[in-house]
Amino acid sequence: MSNPIDPEHFRQMRPTAKDLAAEAGVSLATIDRVLNGRPGVKPRTITKVNEAIDRIGFVPNLSAVNLARKKNYQFRFLLPEHGDQFLDVLVKHIEESRKAFAAEMIDATTVRLPAEDPYRLASYLGKLDAKLVHGIAIMAPESPQVRDAINRLLERGIEVVQFLAGQPKAASIDFVGINNHAAGATAAQLMGRFLSGRKGKIIVTSETMQSRDSIDRRLGFDEVINREYPELQTLPSIETHGDLERTRKIFNNIVANYPDILGLYVLSSEARIPIEEISKTTTKPLVKIVHERTPFTEAALQNGQIDAVIAQNPGHLVRSAIRILKARNDQREPVASQEKIRIEILLKENL
Repeated sequence: MSNPIDPEHFRQMRPTAKDLAAEAGVSLATIDRVLNGRPGVKPRTITKVNEAIDRIGFVPNLSAVNLARKKNYQFRFLLPEHGDQFLDVLVKHIEESRKAFAAEMIDATTVRLPAEDPYRLASYLGKLDAKLVHGIAIMAPESPQVRDAINRLLERGIEVVQFLAGQPKAASIDFVGINNHAAGATAAQLMGRFLSGRKGKIIVTSETMQSRDSIDRRLGFDEVINREYPELQTLPSIETHGDLERTRKIFNNIVANYPDILGLYVLSSEARIPIEEISKTTTKPLVKIVHERTPFTEAALQNGQIDAVIAQNPGHLVRSAIRILKARNDQREPVASQEKIRIEILLKENL
């Protein structure tokens, strides 16, 4: 029988700064100066140390280095000022992650901003100080003002993660969220299968079609419906702006003009107002598919108000954004496979 594996043995196998000093033939103090980019080391010595790093596979312990430097990371999640339950869920997970990452000298806070006003949002971004803020995760509708402000942040050394809603032409390529085109296509497959060959129309609604996630979901939804379910017709997208009265008037008008409505697809993350108002507008049974798991959508699945939820794990979203921002600050590449957000389909039966 083989001896049990001792984890300490493997930790000891990892090259240390002392091993590196011996390999390079220099002192530990010189190793410290080279690794931390301090002056007072000859170019030839720096070359010797770097060659020794390659030979023995030395990897610095960033946590220990940051602790010694008393380096911390100040990250901010910039979320819309107004929103419903899904934003509350995100804020809860940001606070949980703030506590979980505290040992790594990471402080993650939430700032709520008027996302519908790109000028105010861009003004806020323009005032951020790279000495005080090291990275932001931003959730905001696409606009030239915000896109340009993000590009200027990156030029000033503030890392940026596009959080759930992207700015496609911004220089930052880091995005945390599901593939929204695929999410919309998934919703279309569910809608078509639930309706099972019936002929009629589908209402498609969002808080705003300025949001990139809603645009991509709509494109994916239409692509599948048009290709595989020609008996179904999707109506033009409705923007509710989260306004109850506006939503009520629009739904009353649609139901009055289209008696063959069969389904409702909510593109945006906040489904409560559209679902409650469509239920008041018509007693006709509709297939209803929405996005994001919230207290409301959980209850609506249980009581049959909605048929399916296309979801993404909010805790994973927040943790991924933090890990990516830290990696970028440490000049490392994030682990792409770890940060991939999966599309989840929730039904009453698997809730």
